[in-house]
Amino acid sequence: MKRLLLVVALSCLAVGSTHAGEPIVIGETLTIQSKIMGEERSFLVSTPPGYDQSAGRFPVLYMTDGNAHFTHTRGTVDFLANNGLMPQVIIVAVTNTDRTRDLSPTHLASRETSGGAPKFLDFFEKELFPYIDSHYRTQPLRLFSGHSFGGLFALNAFFTRPDMFEAVLAVSPSLEWDNELPLRQANKFFDGREESNSVLFVAMANEEEGAPRPNLLDRLEKELSKADASGFEWQVMRMPDENHGSVVLRAHYWGLRKAFEGWILPVDPEAGYFTGSAEDIEKHYAAMSKRWGFAVVPAEQIVNAAGYGMLRREDFDGAIAVFRYNATLYPKSANVYDSLGEGLERAERLEEALVAYSEATKTAAEVGDDRLHLFATNRDRLKEQLERAKAK
Repeated sequence: MKRLLLVVALSCLAVGSTHAGEPIVIGETLTIQSKIMGEERSFLVSTPPGYDQSAGRFPVLYMTDGNAHFTHTRGTVDFLANNGLMPQVIIVAVTNTDRTRDLSPTHLASRETSGGAPKFLDFFEKELFPYIDSHYRTQPLRLFSGHSFGGLFALNAFFTRPDMFEAVLAVSPSLEWDNELPLRQANKFFDGREESNSVLFVAMANEEEGAPRPNLLDRLEKELSKADASGFEWQVMRMPDENHGSVVLRAHYWGLRKAFEGWILPVDPEAGYFTGSAEDIEKHYAAMSKRWGFAVVPAEQIVNAAGYGMLRREDFDGAIAVFRYNATLYPKSANVYDSLGEGLERAERLEEALVAYSEATKTAAEVGDDRLHLFATNRDRLKEQLERAKAK
């Protein structure tokens, strides 16, 4: 197996617990010998930030055209996850050898090597999935995204092997392939189908303008609108201000939003933020767990934000309960104890607040959190305040 680290070296920027001059590693290239494909295949893997410091398991987003879309997709996922709109995921992006062969579902005489998509799907299902599941902490939730021929491959996977992926993003798919094969597949797939617990998102840029076969997306959308399958969620999005290449970044943003629709904590329209309790947070993510079939753990920053919303309303008991809940979820995070300390201090429970600030300082020292001095400042400030009060 070959490994190549992919790094972004920022000489003057520290992110998270990194230090100035320390490279920021977003993933690695791995290579396996595929018996199905009869060749060596490379793929890029990116684990979520903090993966090595946690024991959590994560859904997996698989992609084609790995070299083109790996880095911007990691950024999109991190942004959405940090804002509570989706869970963190492991990204697996397969690089190309013979792209036409691997991504086209049928053979055309005009494309000599075309028609290898069924075998490529076998590679995913029988070789790549087992490898990723055995080497990384995965959840039983897989998503797929492909662009152009990759979008054609994505639709073919959705229609011919609907159990492979829980959500599929097809970006600017080649709908004209083989006498409009995707439209024929859609018509046949949904005819009489009663259930399809999956999500399909299709995005198209401005490439249909002046195309030899216009309105293919309209026709695909019409086929999807006929679907009466229980559990099936879908969306077609047009991005006329994007071109065939630029559409992918925005499509991944909106496609992942669609795939995880309802993930974020509900916002009170009048307050502008979540106004529920710690129990409400647990119930919300319990519902997400039931929907997706794995134990969903809310992001640390999302729970923290809910606690601070309660502090703004001076609901001190509610805020403290939420911060304590966050500490049970993320016991190795110094920040959750610091937030708990702030809630307790606002409630004038100063002795308990000092314990929380001390735990934040201790945890920060143990995990190498570069905010250690901030947590220690809070601890020392409150300690001096209590000592002065006792001296009076």
